[in-house]
Formats: sequence, C-alpha cells, structure tokens
Amino acid sequence: MPLDFEALSNWDFEEIKQTLTERDTILYALGLGFGEDPTDKKELAFVYEDGLKAVPSMAVILGYPGFWLRDPKTGVNWQKVLHGEQWLDIYKPLPTHGRIVGRSQIDFISDKGEGKGAVIYQSREIIDADSGDKLARVAMSAFARGDGGFGGENRPGPTPAVLPDRVPDHICDIETLPRQALIYRLSGDMNPLHADPDVARSVGFDRPILHGLATYGLAARAILKTLLDYDSARLVGLDVRFSAPVYPGETVRFEIWEEDGEARFRASIPARDVVVLNNGAARFA
Repeated sequence: MPLDFEALSNWDFEEIKQTLTERDTILYALGLGFGEDPTDKKELAFVYEDGLKAVPSMAVILGYPGFWLRDPKTGVNWQKVLHGEQWLDIYKPLPTHGRIVGRSQIDFISDKGEGKGAVIYQSREIIDADSGDKLARVAMSAFARGDGGFGGENRPGPTPAVLPDRVPDHICDIETLPRQALIYRLSGDMNPLHADPDVARSVGFDRPILHGLATYGLAARAILKTLLDYDSARLVGLDVRFSAPVYPGETVRFEIWEEDGEARFRASIPARDVVVLNNGAARFA
C-alpha cells in the first residue's frame, strides 16, 4: 500500500490531554543526565522538587500523539521512517506540573521522487489547559525513505541554520550513561530500538541507540550550561537537524558559536568522528 497523500494531509489527530507532574519533570531531566554532580545546585534545580525548574526542551514530550505513522491507514513504510529535523518555539516558561493539551496537525508533505523518499512536516501546539495560554510550538520532519514518487509536490522545508566558518567560541562535552536510553524512555518513547539489543541488531545497529530527542535534550543542556548559566527562562527556541545516532555511554561534544544574540551549534562523537546533530540554532529571550 503506497503512501496515502490525501489521508496523511487531512489526518485527524486526537487532542491529547496530559496531566504533568513534578515527577515527570524530574524524570525527563534525569533522562538527559541533569544532576550528574548532585552537589551542583544549578543542575539540582532541574531534578529536585524544592525550587524545581523545567528543562525547556521538555516541550517535545508534552501532548505527544505517539508514533501515529505506524497506522496502516497512512500507507507509510514506517520501518524506514527517520527523524529528520526538530524545531521548537517557547512562548512561556514551561510549568513543572499542571494540565497540558497537545494539538497536532500536518503542515505539508514533500515528495522527493521515486526512490528518494518523502518528508512529512508536522507541528503541535502545547497549551496550558487551565489558563488556555499557548506554551510552545513543537515541529518536526519525518523522512519516509520508502515512500517517494506518489505524485506530490517537492516543497522545500525551512532553511536550516548556517554554522559560522570559524573556530567555535565554546566546546561543551557531555558524557552519557550506558543506561541513558533506559532512563529517557520512561518519559514516553518506549520504542524497543532503544532498549532491546535484538531489535537494534535487526535494523542494523550494534546495540540500542539513544533516542534522537534525548540527544536533542542534551543540546538544550549544553546551551543552558555554556551560555545561560542554567537560566531556563531565557531559552526560547531550539532547532536541529539529526545526522546520526548516539550510543548510550558515548561522550557528545557540542561546538557552539555565539552569533547575533543567538547561538549556532553542532554535536559530534569524537571517538567515532561522526556528527550527530547539525545546523543547530538556539534563540534567547
């Protein structure tokens, strides 16, 4: 069954209602390695209920509709879907607890051609259910490698951030734990690819890989640590392009440039000489 353009374009997402607890907020931060030094009060603020703060990137797990592309009605070969890009705009600092509503939609679908795949662009509004305030907008692209050539338009996506052609202004290394993915998955993404060695090997990986959105969260952590002195209210935008997976236990190196009041960055694994996040952009209040 080929990709169903009409069905996808008009996909009726169920409104997701979520009760966010302080435990959820703490668990998300622990999944990113916050609290690595439990005596560091600035990191402790994200993992301890006394004065708790939410990591801004937590927006990507709020009101999440699940891996809906697995539904046979989409016609998508879901086994060949890759997470391509992620965008985030934060309108108000995220709460550490409360009632959240997520409203998702398909923005557009780009047909790259027969044998070249398709890119599905979707977005989600994150809303405070009690006040009605919009908290954030989360957007992403999914690269459906096996579904090009359905006769659609080859529309370009958002232009990625350009990295400066100079030595980075900052380097931030973050060590991940061998069990990092087993912690992060408790925030909602239970894909066995990130836990079961047999599943990982069946799709070509040596062992389970870290969630792409966990690597994305590491970028938020690196920016908060390096540029913002952990002032989470100042991080109001975070965009990346995914390039390669991270294996839990690896050290991720962030190269960061300060540029016109914003930041540009990329992330790599020095031990394998591979870029894992590229064209990164962070925006500040």
